[in-house]
Amino acid sequence: MSISNRERFLDICHFKRPGDLCLLSTHINSFAEQTLEKWVEQGAPKEIMNRGFYRDYFQFQHIHWLGEIKSGLNIPVFSDSSRYVGVEISPKIDLGHGIMVPARGRSPIVPAYEPRIIGEDEHTVTLINADGQTAKGLKEAFKTDWGMPMFLDWPVKDRATWNKHKKRLDPDTPGRWPSDWNTYVQKMNTRPEPISIQVGSFFGFLREWVGLERLLYMFHDDPGLIEEMMEQMLYLETEVIKRTLKDIKVQQATFWEDMCYKTGPLISPAMVRKFMLPRYKKVTDLLHSYGVDVIYLDSDGNLNELIPLWLEVGINLIWPFEVAAGNDAVALRKKYGKEIILTGNIDKRALIKGKETIRQEVMSKVPFLLESGGYFPSVDHTVPPDVTFDNYCYFINTLREVAGLEKLSF
Repeated sequence: MSISNRERFLDICHFKRPGDLCLLSTHINSFAEQTLEKWVEQGAPKEIMNRGFYRDYFQFQHIHWLGEIKSGLNIPVFSDSSRYVGVEISPKIDLGHGIMVPARGRSPIVPAYEPRIIGEDEHTVTLINADGQTAKGLKEAFKTDWGMPMFLDWPVKDRATWNKHKKRLDPDTPGRWPSDWNTYVQKMNTRPEPISIQVGSFFGFLREWVGLERLLYMFHDDPGLIEEMMEQMLYLETEVIKRTLKDIKVQQATFWEDMCYKTGPLISPAMVRKFMLPRYKKVTDLLHSYGVDVIYLDSDGNLNELIPLWLEVGINLIWPFEVAAGNDAVALRKKYGKEIILTGNIDKRALIKGKETIRQEVMSKVPFLLESGGYFPSVDHTVPPDVTFDNYCYFINTLREVAGLEKLSF
């Protein structure tokens, strides 16, 4: 008997389908735009530039993030005007000379700041982006959206600037919600794939507004202001959860933090426990009251010191477990058993090196992780442009081989 995509997703999360290969789309299996452009040059179908096409092409299972509700990380959301062609709801705007920036910030501020160029020279441009950050980068990088600009300033510097900024975190702002709520609810409740609600961040978004160095000093110099910012985020997210989940059935909730670097967390576990765990717990308890028990957290870097804290408050699905940062999914499964749902952890560098290295990487961990259940394989972050189309196709078919599935004809 066949089961729905939603049931299959939840069964894997609940360790009921050991050995089942499920490649999730949206954030977990994603590609740089330049990667897809190069693949077309290497012989991939030109339609692969469209996410709907590559989702079917690689047989990814879609998860629909409720990005139309502005409560978390801004990811591109497309309307369903056709199967492979959609209208982007979070578009970019042209600031001139081909400089393209998102019209909406990464964080859930409504309204966004108005992007504008404030300086440029022959090779670089300095601008204010939709999050209110001052960023300087190469013109070509802004045109292609590949590469990281240098951030020079952030909108929140002290209590006075916070009081202005927090007005953009009001859950009642009309622009935060789809305009026709009843139609939206009906549409979401009839979708076949799992639905995920974004439930914010207690470190990552503060870093986006304050800047990392200033934020870390603020934990010591003005902890009261840190508490105020986190409380506003808590209020926003709990209101979003209550208003959304009373009408829409969701299968997953998602935090975005990015609070670790190569060797460990950016703040101590003790500070995470003091400032963040009580607020995480309020969010996860509310989610559990609505029957949501798959709670995802996205953070780069070495996560080992923070994993037990997240598990303690019910955050149980984590991504991407970057190999270069010392994360080992096999060791984590042996340590935490069925407490944790694992994703990622396939070293992107292996896909650059060639088929023999790809095979070694996959076979060293995927057979064990798939058979133990609760694992969604993926490359350990966005697939970069130096991974060839041929190598990626080989990677997909190697995963399918492990699961006993027929290879795809690319």
